[in-house]
Amino acid sequence: MYFCPRNISYNIMIARAIQEKIEHLAALYPIVTLTGPRQSGKSTLLKKAFPDYEYVSLENIDTRRFAEEDPHGFLSTYPRHVIIDEAQRVPSLFSYIQTHVDSYDETGMFLLSGSHNFLLMENISQSLAGRTAVLKLLPLSHEELQNANLLPFSIDEEIFQGSYPRLFDKNIAPTDYYPYYLQTYVERDVRMMKNIGDLSRFLRFLKLCAGRIGQLLNLSSLANECGITVPTASSWLSLLEASFVCYLLRPDWNNFAKRIVKTPKLYFYDTGLACSLLDITSSAQVSTHFLRGGLFENLVINRFVKRAWNEGKEPDLRFWRDSQGNEVDLLQYEAGSPTAYEIKSGSTFNADYFSGLTKWSALSGVSVDSLNVIYGGKDSLTTSKGNLVAW
Repeated sequence: MYFCPRNISYNIMIARAIQEKIEHLAALYPIVTLTGPRQSGKSTLLKKAFPDYEYVSLENIDTRRFAEEDPHGFLSTYPRHVIIDEAQRVPSLFSYIQTHVDSYDETGMFLLSGSHNFLLMENISQSLAGRTAVLKLLPLSHEELQNANLLPFSIDEEIFQGSYPRLFDKNIAPTDYYPYYLQTYVERDVRMMKNIGDLSRFLRFLKLCAGRIGQLLNLSSLANECGITVPTASSWLSLLEASFVCYLLRPDWNNFAKRIVKTPKLYFYDTGLACSLLDITSSAQVSTHFLRGGLFENLVINRFVKRAWNEGKEPDLRFWRDSQGNEVDLLQYEAGSPTAYEIKSGSTFNADYFSGLTKWSALSGVSVDSLNVIYGGKDSLTTSKGNLVAW
């Protein structure tokens, strides 16, 4: 059974943490670019933050044809204070925008948004470098849901629900949302970015990635199980990264010990999407699933990613693991200094939770004040080994 989040309402407007940063940068740059996964709320946010701006979408066939066939006429029609959605659909427009903004020399002229990060950034680097600030918007953060009083009642529900705004805005059950989201992504977005003949095999690859959440990436294993070559697996994984489906957490290569793991770990930007790929159909199923620990770990790390991106920063997040299996799930570097986090889904504290942190601390020389265990319990406390942090 699906349980709705508390105090749900229809057509709600959830305040987005990144809005202030967008408004600040629009006063400094002629162009601000907002990228992120499809349906993460980009166009809704831009319309809300800049209500006086005109809005045009290049998903619209007639508008796209106008921009392609008559870019000068398009920019004469929309010379400034315009939101251009799915801007990557007309790559040729970017060079004309460059000349246009240079001739006006004003700030806040264009707000560009797009859901294909690779295509968008490729065009920006070629034509708009130095003229645009680039921000990333993921689905709703834990804090944004909390501030709107929309947090699901339990960890398992939060994992299962995911955080795409439409789930909350339209009160859609995850089982009614994610299958169609995946269908749209595979049939439209993937075809646009890469010519993949066998989409059913690509979907199988996606499901296999979901089954490896929180695990060290083994491309050979992925390729063999999917029946594709390793180069194809690598290419498809890059596609998932570029479209904000998956990301890789890199290992910390600081030479604390020579025998350290140098293989990244695989995570999803949204746990609800991952649950759908794992054929999980209820929050109760999450609680007994063999990947619950990995899904909880993914949920926690996503909070760090979203917090950084909402502040306009690129997160410096890593993990550490040696050849003996000693591990720290997350290292957050700020100003060159690491803070360590072990992530445990259990709701009862166990002193062994600090074992990996203690070994890493002895090698790195980092004090216990920077050692933390985030767990599924309700009580936070300070111990002689580090900080116990309630989810």
